[in-house]
Amino acid sequence: MLRDADTAMKNLLWFMGSRNSHLYMSIRRYIDKLDITYSSQINSTVETDERFLITASAVTLALRPFHITNFDVSSIGQLDMCCAAEQYCLCLLTIPWFIQRLPAFLIPALKHQSILSPCFQIFLIRRDKMLSEMLKMDQSDRHDSQKAIPPIGWALTNIICLATGSENGFVDTLDHPSYVQVVITLAENLLAWVDNVGWVKEKKDLQGNVETSAAGIDAVLHDNESLNITYMELFRPVCQQWHLMKLLEIAKTGATSCAAANDKKYLGKLELLDIAYFYSYMLRIFSVFNPMVGSLPVLNLLSFTPGYLLNLWGELENSIFPENGHIAEDNCLRTSKSLVNKKDGILDKRQKQTSKDGANKLVNALHKFTGKSQAGPNYTDTVDGQVDEESSDVWTIESLRYVPQGISKDLSCLLHLFCAAYSHLLLVLDDIEFYEKQVPFTLEQQRRIAAMLNTLVYNGLNHDTGHQNRPLMDSAIRCLHMMYERDCRHQFCPRVLWLSPAKRSRPPIAVAARTHEVLSANMRSDESLTVSSLGSVVTTTPHVFPFEERVEMFREFISMDKVSRKIAGDVAGPGSRSIEIVVRRGHIVEDGFRQLNSLGSRLKSSIHVSFVSECGLPEAGLDYGGLSKEFLTDISKSAFAPEYGLFSQTSTSDRLLIPNAAARYLENGIQMFEFLGRVVGKALYEGILLDYAFSHVFVQKLLGRYSFLDELSTLDPELYRNLMYVKHYDGDVKELCLDFTVTEESFGKRHVIELKPGGGDTSVTNENKMQYVHAMADYKLNRQIFPFSNAFYRGLTDLIAPSWLKLFNASEFNQLLSGGRHDIDVDDLRKNTRYTGGYSEGSRTIKLFWEVVEGFEPKERCMLLKFVTSCSRAPLLGFKHLQPSFTIHKVACDSSLWAVIGGQDVERLPSASTCYNTLKLPTYKRSSTLKAKLLYAISSNAGFELS
Repeated sequence: MLRDADTAMKNLLWFMGSRNSHLYMSIRRYIDKLDITYSSQINSTVETDERFLITASAVTLALRPFHITNFDVSSIGQLDMCCAAEQYCLCLLTIPWFIQRLPAFLIPALKHQSILSPCFQIFLIRRDKMLSEMLKMDQSDRHDSQKAIPPIGWALTNIICLATGSENGFVDTLDHPSYVQVVITLAENLLAWVDNVGWVKEKKDLQGNVETSAAGIDAVLHDNESLNITYMELFRPVCQQWHLMKLLEIAKTGATSCAAANDKKYLGKLELLDIAYFYSYMLRIFSVFNPMVGSLPVLNLLSFTPGYLLNLWGELENSIFPENGHIAEDNCLRTSKSLVNKKDGILDKRQKQTSKDGANKLVNALHKFTGKSQAGPNYTDTVDGQVDEESSDVWTIESLRYVPQGISKDLSCLLHLFCAAYSHLLLVLDDIEFYEKQVPFTLEQQRRIAAMLNTLVYNGLNHDTGHQNRPLMDSAIRCLHMMYERDCRHQFCPRVLWLSPAKRSRPPIAVAARTHEVLSANMRSDESLTVSSLGSVVTTTPHVFPFEERVEMFREFISMDKVSRKIAGDVAGPGSRSIEIVVRRGHIVEDGFRQLNSLGSRLKSSIHVSFVSECGLPEAGLDYGGLSKEFLTDISKSAFAPEYGLFSQTSTSDRLLIPNAAARYLENGIQMFEFLGRVVGKALYEGILLDYAFSHVFVQKLLGRYSFLDELSTLDPELYRNLMYVKHYDGDVKELCLDFTVTEESFGKRHVIELKPGGGDTSVTNENKMQYVHAMADYKLNRQIFPFSNAFYRGLTDLIAPSWLKLFNASEFNQLLSGGRHDIDVDDLRKNTRYTGGYSEGSRTIKLFWEVVEGFEPKERCMLLKFVTSCSRAPLLGFKHLQPSFTIHKVACDSSLWAVIGGQDVERLPSASTCYNTLKLPTYKRSSTLKAKLLYAISSNAGFELS
């Protein structure tokens, strides 16, 4: 009789768990109507509350079928035994804020192993069926705001809340491998749902169906911001360090799932790859559903959890770099083959080497902290000089040739997570940590990472990446740009590394330029159009083209612009359409500003300049046919001089130009910066070199890039050292008596500026010192010069398109503006020199001239070039691009026969007409005289007046 009663009870419980009973659906409807804040409203009298008793009874009924004796998920044939877990997952775990609706004392029962384990196991075994049913679940009774998140999304958060305890840890006896696999499965399908809804919205928008497209995910999410915030709060446990550390510990120990062994596809040992999938999906979910903060909480966790990035890179290194590959053998990398080929012990060896290198260089770092070193950090010796610039195959990674479609889903996941996390860490990693302490990676590893990113992005842009690969490409591009920017500031990679992916597949310059311009025009007219691979490469990775080719591309852009303006009727020669201005020699900046600043992009056209001498008399015959080169160089010479007050010089040895903070107090100060931007734009547009160079930080603003802490070393090394001292200070920072203010002095007055509201009353402490360091750097690098750089940028882009500027980094921009290396190729200059006034290549004086120039020191040759052209550097692509051509004009002033016999030569000095790049050279008979006169002339820094 007891046996019959037991059998009857089991049959009843099986029936309760079956679909036919509709038990779970009924409980779902009831719990779904409960107040979301129900658990927080329970008080001492709650036991008498009728609703409380009903809720407790409902939960008890829902859990009772799980306690059937010998419940065994492996008995899949007995469907009724597993149906309860299936119905529990489908009906209850998909309820919005399921845990938050229940009394607090009932939650431990839901977290018990006897409930969670069967649910995880059944879900993984029947995943396809259950996911399909979740997607089809009726949400007609939902409020519109709740429809923004599908049942799959609620199942995901409810499982996370159940698996994590309230005291910063997982629930006891949790099946961690199964938990991770369930979260991965639900997260992947939630993101697929988001992509599908977004795709439907975009498709319907293109068809003009406004009413239907309004239900797209973007509109719903943005209209329900409060829902997103409260929904994302449920993901908080996965952003805690204990969560990641525990999973890494389990993966390291090799613990396996306690699930049934009959389906090894989903169940088994927890691997590092599983954790990577887990957090890769979390990154994307936070980006979609948390638009205000984005994936920052997850990135903070991944970047700052000790050893995690090293683990990720160890997996990638073994997957990407082939055994006995070129990079491992190259002498540029001192990494041994064992580092590439042996998986065990990689991290220990790296950490020991890093520790040793850091200890050896600690003394140097301390000198920088304490200010004993008066020079800024110099890391140019970190790149081995033995690398053959032509052997770019060394840096070609064959395993990434056909990315992203040609790589496995597993490798794609690892790459996405590593790129996202490392780019986030690079934001706060200072140069001492990167170059000297070499944490978290050695410089050899950094070169491998740079080569990997460069190859991945270039090949990814050259193939149809597809929407599903967008997260990987976005994170890889961001990380690549940060590595390249750091290398531009302090080189750690050989130049050939950046060129290697495109060595065999670069298109012709003209083709690349024309394709880029057409696509840019299409993007401006219709942002929904997809940019082709060629346009993407030029825009995103211009550094894969050699600098000389990018200069040619820049010139091609300008030529195309001139042609289009000519077709449109905007180009006119000296005549009715040319703009005439009159400029006084003693007021060249003021007159130029008054007459030209309002022209905007019309400065591309020809300008007829008439000069008035300092005596007030018109100068005849100057500049017909375009903006005078002399006017352009003279106005820049005056306006960029520190004495004028608009620009000052950096405290570094190269004395680069940076906007003067005091310029804001000058009359028309901001407008003057906008005007000077147009002057520089005109010089670039016409190919006229200006003998000036701007600071790296200022150019970064013109290129549309934000400057970070370590770029302060190129602007103010002393301030940088002081901030590094504060950052690494071991004692109590309060002893330094700092607050969140900075003091500026201008025209004899001191101005105290707060770095944040109430900064004068906020002391710098150990807790907020990082905030202070970055606030101070942000002010000096970004906020202080923003109004000036913004105005300069507006003027510059009136003539030079922003996309043209982005072909270059900061150093290259200065070369584009002021020319090439600090020496002259005499042979190239000789081949491209014109002779007038009676001189020819065979003239005696001309032969003597070239002999003398070849014997000059490099500095003297540069002085000669500046004397003649007003710029000390040669054109980037050679003297054939110098406009007008370098010219030597004969000045006939022969000495008498008796003077020659007596050892005398011509006494007259050489002179120059810089507006025509012309050297006026007397007919000297002796090389010694020519050399002496020429050196005297070029050292006097004068021109016409020497005549």
